Order: sequence, then structure tokens, then C-alpha cells
Amino acid sequence: MASSSLSVLHYRQPERKSVTRYYQMPPEVHEYVIEMGTGDQQGLGSGSLTVDQSMLSKLVKEKRNDEVARLGGVEGLAISLKTDLQQGIGGDVEDISWRTKAFGTNSYAKPPKQGLFSFVWKELIDPTILILLVCAAMLLGFGIKEYGTENGWYDGGSILVVVFVVVSVSAASNFRQNKQLDKLSKISNDILVKVVRNGSQQKISIFDIVVGDVVCLSIGDQVPADGLFMEGHSLLVNESSMTGVNDFIEVDKDQHPFLLSGTMVADGYAKMMVTSVGINTTWGEMMSSVHSESIEQTPLQARLKKFTLLTGMFGLVVGCLVLAALLVRYFTRTTTYDNGNKEFNGSKTKAEDVINTIVGIIATAVTIVVVSIPQGLPLAVTLTLAYSMRRLMADRALVRKLSACEKMGSAATICMDTPALLLTQMEVTKSVIGAESIEGRSYTSIADNVLQLLIQGISLSKGSVHKLFSVAPMDDAIRSWAVMKLNMEMDNNTHGLSILDVEASCPEKKRIGILVERQQDNRSMIHVHWRGDFERILSSCSHYYDNSGQAIVLDDQQSARFHQTAKDMAVSGLRCIAFAHKHLSEEEYENERAHRKVPDKDLILLGFVALRGTCHPDVKQAVEICQLAGVNVKMITGENISTAKAIAIECGILSPTQQVSEDGSIVTGEEFRRYQENVRMEIVENISVMARSSPLDKLLLVQSLKRRGHVVALTGDGTNDAPALREADIGLSMGIQGTEMEKESSDVIILDDNFASIVTVVKWGRCVYNNIQKFIQFQLTVNVAAMAINFVAAVSTGEIPLTPAQFLWVNLIMDTLGALALAIGDPTDELMNKPPIGQSDPLITNIMWRNIVGIASYQIAVILALKFKGKSIFGNDGNIIDTLIFTTFVLLQVFNQFNSRELEGKNIFKGIHKNKLFLGITGITIVLQVIMVELLNKFAHTKRLDWKQWGACIGIAAFSWLIGWLVKFLPVPKKPILNNLII
Repeated sequence: MASSSLSVLHYRQPERKSVTRYYQMPPEVHEYVIEMGTGDQQGLGSGSLTVDQSMLSKLVKEKRNDEVARLGGVEGLAISLKTDLQQGIGGDVEDISWRTKAFGTNSYAKPPKQGLFSFVWKELIDPTILILLVCAAMLLGFGIKEYGTENGWYDGGSILVVVFVVVSVSAASNFRQNKQLDKLSKISNDILVKVVRNGSQQKISIFDIVVGDVVCLSIGDQVPADGLFMEGHSLLVNESSMTGVNDFIEVDKDQHPFLLSGTMVADGYAKMMVTSVGINTTWGEMMSSVHSESIEQTPLQARLKKFTLLTGMFGLVVGCLVLAALLVRYFTRTTTYDNGNKEFNGSKTKAEDVINTIVGIIATAVTIVVVSIPQGLPLAVTLTLAYSMRRLMADRALVRKLSACEKMGSAATICMDTPALLLTQMEVTKSVIGAESIEGRSYTSIADNVLQLLIQGISLSKGSVHKLFSVAPMDDAIRSWAVMKLNMEMDNNTHGLSILDVEASCPEKKRIGILVERQQDNRSMIHVHWRGDFERILSSCSHYYDNSGQAIVLDDQQSARFHQTAKDMAVSGLRCIAFAHKHLSEEEYENERAHRKVPDKDLILLGFVALRGTCHPDVKQAVEICQLAGVNVKMITGENISTAKAIAIECGILSPTQQVSEDGSIVTGEEFRRYQENVRMEIVENISVMARSSPLDKLLLVQSLKRRGHVVALTGDGTNDAPALREADIGLSMGIQGTEMEKESSDVIILDDNFASIVTVVKWGRCVYNNIQKFIQFQLTVNVAAMAINFVAAVSTGEIPLTPAQFLWVNLIMDTLGALALAIGDPTDELMNKPPIGQSDPLITNIMWRNIVGIASYQIAVILALKFKGKSIFGNDGNIIDTLIFTTFVLLQVFNQFNSRELEGKNIFKGIHKNKLFLGITGITIVLQVIMVELLNKFAHTKRLDWKQWGACIGIAAFSWLIGWLVKFLPVPKKPILNNLII
């Protein structure tokens, strides 16, 4: 690798000639020996520093600056750790292996995850399940005593088996989804870190960082491990994650070289050498001490809690009424056996028979309560959220918080910055050097001194700032233009230059300043180069170069010409970047050193270029989809108002006819900030573009929109956008151009920086909500039908149509298999033809109530008809009729799953061939029902059915498709029904 003549002043590595030895015994009795040698010997501690992990950990944790100095600084420690401060570590397998064995890995021990048994236990300790188990045990005991072990276990045993299946399936499903969510959490925590290994920069996983690594840090990065500052400029670190105080700590090589894992780089850039990883860092210790993990509850889950409570109370009331009715009929001698004898005959009835009957009645009432509770809802929510998160990963969106999935379905406003709208590729299309455009001219027509300074400024931005750091698309475009247009040679333009100081660039500053020293004619020349946003650079300039290379005073007339030229470029959607410089006297340089600031006054303008960023090819269509779906797209950018308008028109956010001041759709951040609060609240919804906005303007806009009742999604493009991202209902960060601080504050990371991916997240958010509504409609239909059938049958006949075991079997199908069939579904285009789902909108809509009442009425009528008229219709005994009722009721729920696929659409088979999971679950349910009836008839208290009887059950159930189709023709009122009950 060719060495560059560009060096960094103050940070040249000293020659390793002397031999210094330090011996120290810390209180922990961990002995370490430090030997400063020539470095020629091989092996840790052989002719080099010998250190242990305890010493390295304390060095940074306790910020022992004096100890760092005693050990020879970062250079001395680098010798011990076999780290070349310029080339980094070797990075081969053997090198990584001994570092990992000696100092550990960059991970920490998390609390043990919940095992399968813990989920089983949670299901078992549910009060209703416990009551069922007690009832099953009593029925089992009485049954065996009365009928013997061969036949007496059926009633109690059937309940135990079904409870076992219900608990096992629910626990296994929750356990599996918990593991999948844990995997997604690991993916979101696995960030890429820039390191120097074997002389080249590369990106590796944060978990692969080892002690001795040289890590490159820039604005917004997370410090991946504890370490020491090596070189850099203007480094400010936010240690609020460690201290709780939101203060920026200045880090340098002399006074404060310590960098703590988990902190964020707020400004500047640097290289650090890792001294501790994983559990040995302050962050690792803190995270390992957390013994419990909080379970995030989404807004939809909170709303469903009330729904579950209400349905459970309703089921409890019905269960108590059924219990009272059955007990009254039993003790009033109304109920009889099949032979006509009364079940209760006063003192003649054995106490065991009375207890056995009462236990059976209690088990029946408890079963009704169990069936009424929508136990499948938590499973359905978990399934659909986890499924959508996995699918969104494939669609280039990483969801960091579960709530974001469903919140996006309610998003009424999306506030975008330009990185999500434009491609990362840029190109220079126009340029002005000195005072005139050089379009159509050769670089030879530019004055030599101006050309040399301009090329030097462009080269420095690469050589000093981006030599070991990521390169922005804008920098690539400018360097390509300079090579092609100015005949620039990148390797020879920084010869003899030393970097004295750098004021790093960030989206808020929009400029970068570099203070350099150059040896010329045996004397030192100091000057500064600035590059950045045209308006900001021009405002700092007092002179410009004419065509001959002479510095001319920048008067108002010439300044107006420059502004007009830049405005013409901006109107075309071009971004203007200016270059300026200034020679410094010794007095100015000393003043700069005292104030630790790169001078930015009285600069000389070198020229400016205009860059074009092309919109993503599918962004205009994505914006149109959002607008049709009732989602307002706003562009919030730091660009000037002309450039912002041009980009917004190209992306479809604005129409070409909209003006700056006519309808208030285009404002600047400064204007929005100056508005009185009442005025701001009036115009905030009309704003489509906010130009020249600061992070505080973004925060103010989000707060104003939320006060207006909007659910707001926001993208950020800089470190200081973190407060606005946290304030927004859904914070969106860019996976490519976004910083780690930005990602840490967001809910969703858009991996491809494409607005179309954000639209996909919106679609999935609506899909989550829609899937939950489908399952609620399905489950409420069964609940309403079951409660009505049980109550009417109990009061009129003294018995319910289904046994407790049969009801639990229906509950298994309804809760588990129904959740799998309906909760996992892909979004459709029709979801984007509706307005956003309001957070105060009822969970159960009027359309759902119409469907529930219509289908439930048919099920109630059919089952009661079979109960009261089954013998006369089919001419069979009671056991066959009971089996027909059981089978018909199960098949009604299977066929109702098809009706629930479409809440409004009449074609319930649309896209059914694509949903193989739904078809598979339907088939499995039917097969299991056949097994229950034909093979497990003793266990399920059923009789075998012939083909005609099976055909009758299927025909009755399939007729519900026609009923569901007819019901959807009924009009519904616009005002929500029972809105105060279901919120």
C-alpha cells in the first residue's frame, strides 16, 4: 500500500527505541508487567507491553489519565496489544483467536431466556384452566369409582386431554414466536462498525470487535467498546446513556482520551484503540446486571385487554345463568335419564350421584366461561406482529419496536427528508470557478493559483476527513468531477500538508472546515479551507477571485449575481456546494488555538458547483399511493426553498402550479418557528414542504401535528434529529445514510433508504390491524352463537348441546388454528384505498357487527333446530343427533373462517389459492374432526356418521357462505355501535 505524504500534526507515532519497565501490584492482586521494548520480538509480552484485562478495564472505566501517561500513552499500549496504529491489527484467524481468549468477546451475558416450560406454566396457572383441571379430576375420580377404570375415565379424561392439547399448542406457539422476536432483536442490535485491519478500512459486526482493534468513529456512531482516543478532531461524545446527563464530553488525546462503550458521537471524527470489550466494559457490566426484560405492550394489545375483559365478563354472566338453570332443573326433578327416570329423587338419590352431577354441571359452566374468553387473541396479535416483522425484513425494513408495525396503519402524516426520496448517486452538472461558469471551457483557462487552491480543498476533504471513513455520495460526485474536469490527481495534491484541526461536517452544520500547515521556502504557511452549503459559505466570504486570479472585494452587486446564479441552479433542483479558503497570520492562528475553532470569517470564495440528485424511480408512485390512501406526505429538508420545491415537484409531493406563498404549502423553518402558536396550529396541515429546517423545526412540526390529532411518522437524517424521532409516533431512520444515534432513536430502519419501503411499512401496518379484526369477527361470531345456544338449551331442556370436552375442542380450533389461519396474511392493494385507521376508531366496526350478528343468527338457528327437531328430521337416536350437532357446529366455524377473510368484500375466495397456510389449516381441522368422530368416539362421546349424515353437516355449514354473502348487502349506519364499550 503506497504511503501518503499527508501527515497529521501532533499524532505521529514515536520511534520505539528506548526500553522502559513498570511494575505495579493493584489491590486485586492481579499482577501485570509492562515492558516497553523495540517491538521486534513476537508474542504478547515478549519484548513488549504485558497487560491483563483487569488493568485495561480500570484504565477506561476509572478514567486514569495519569496511568495512561505512565504506560506510554496509546502508543505504549498499542505495542503490548500488537496493534499498529496506522495499519490496525492483522485480523487473521490466529490473531483474532488469541485476542478473544485473552480479553473476551464483545458480548455480554444476558439473563436466561424463558424456556418452553415457563410458557406451559403460564398457561396452566390461568384461573379458568385450574378450575377445569379440578373439575376434570373430580369427574375422573367419580367416574372411575362408578363405572370402573375401563369406561369411567372418559368424562374427566377427555377434559384433561383437551386441556393438555390447548395448553401445549398455545405454549408452543408463544414460545416459538418469542424466539423469532428475539432473533429480530439480535438483528437490530447487530450494527456494523468501521475498523482498520491489515491497513485497510472494513466494516464488521459490533460483536466481532476485539481488544486492539482500531475503530473509526464519525458523527452519529455508537462507540462499540471501551477504548482510547488515537487521533481525530472536534470529537464530542454524548454520555447520557451512561450518566443520564445529556451533556457532550470533549474527547482528545491529552486531557480526556477515554471513550466508553454505548455512548454516541455527537460531533467530529476520530480513531480509537479498543482496550476492553463485552462484559469488561462499563456498558457490558450495566447490561449484564439487568435481570429482567420488559415486555413491550403495543397499543392494540392494550385495547384488546378491554375487549377480552368485556367478553370474559359476558361469558361469566352466561355461565352463571346456565349453572343456575341446570342446578334448578336438577333439584326440582325436571331432568330425566334416557329411560325416563328422574335424575334427582330426593333422599333416594345417592350422595355420590348428586356430587357427580353437580361437578359435571360446574364443569359445563366453567367450560362456557373458558369458551367465551378470547384466549386466541394474544396469540393472534403475536403471530401477526411477528409475521409482519419477518416479512418487512424481506421488504427492506427492520422493525425495532413491535408497536411500530400497527402504528403505521394509523399514520396520517409522513414527514420525509430528502435521503428517503433521492438516490444516493449524485453528479455535478454545473460549476462556477472564480466569477464565471466554466461550462464549455477547459481547466487551463482557470488561473493557476485558484485552480491549485480549489483542487487542494477538494483533495483535503478526501485525504484528511475521508481517508479512513465512509465517503458521502456528494463527495464522490465532486471528486469525480474534479478528476474529469479539472485534471486533478488525487495522490499528489496534499504533498507537504499537515492537518492542524478539522471542524467536521454534519447535516446541521452543512459545511466542513480544515486548518492546514504547509512548509514552503523553509517557512510555515497556515491556511484554512471551507466547503459546504453555498449560502452559508458565501455569507462568510469577503472576497472572491476574478478570472486573472486576483482577490476582489465581494460587494453587494457581485454577491447578488452569485445568489442569482445559485438560485437559478436551485430552481432546477440542484444542490449548490461552495469552496472558500483563507491564509492565516500567526496572530490569527494563535487566536484559533486559544478558542479551539477553525476561522470562518473574511474568507475568499473559490467557486461553487451544482449537484443533481435523482429521485428514486418508484418514489413518485409511492407518494401517489400514500395520497390516495389519505396519508399526507410532507417534505422537511435543510435545502433552500427553490431546491426543495423542485425536488418536491419531481417526487409528486407538490404540483408544478403551487407557489411559495399562495396557499402556505411551502414555508421555511424560520417562518414556521416565528408563527404564533394559534397560527401555527392552523397552517400546519397545509404545509407540504418545509425548507431550511433545523432539527428543532422538525420537532416543533411533529408536536404541532400530534396536537392536531395526527399519527405522525418522521424520517431523520442527522444526529440532532433524535428528539424529533422520539417525539414522533413512528420514528424512521435510514439504513444506509443514517447514523447509529439516529437508528437508536427510531422505531423502524429503512434498510434501502427508499420512500417506497416506507409505503410498504404503512401497508403492513394496516394489514396487521385488518388481520386482527378478521380474527375478532371470527371469534365473536362463535362466542355469540355458543352463548346463545347454551343459554336457550339449558333453560329449556336442562342440558347443553355439547359436552365440556367438545366445547374445549371447539375452543382449540377457534383460538389456535383460527389465529393461525386468519392472523397471518399478506397485505392487499385494497388496504391502501381507505383512509388511515384512527386511534380512537372502534376496534369492532359496524360492518363487523353486521357480519357477526348475521352469521351468528344462522348458527344459532341451525344448532337449536337440530337440538329440538333433530330426531324428527333425521329419525335417529339422541347420540347420533348430538354427534350431528357437534360436527355441524365445528364445520360452521371452519366455513366461517372463509367468511372472515373479507370484512367487506363479497368474494371470500379472492386470492385463496395463494394462501396455502389457510388452506392447510382448514384441511387439518376437517381431518381432525373426522378423527374425533370416527375414531375417538368414546373419548369424544360421539357416534360414527355415515356419508349422508356427513353430507348433511357439510351442506348446512357451507350454506353459511350464502348467508354471509347476503348479509353484506345490508346497509350499516355510519355512527359507531357500542363505541363506548369497544375502544
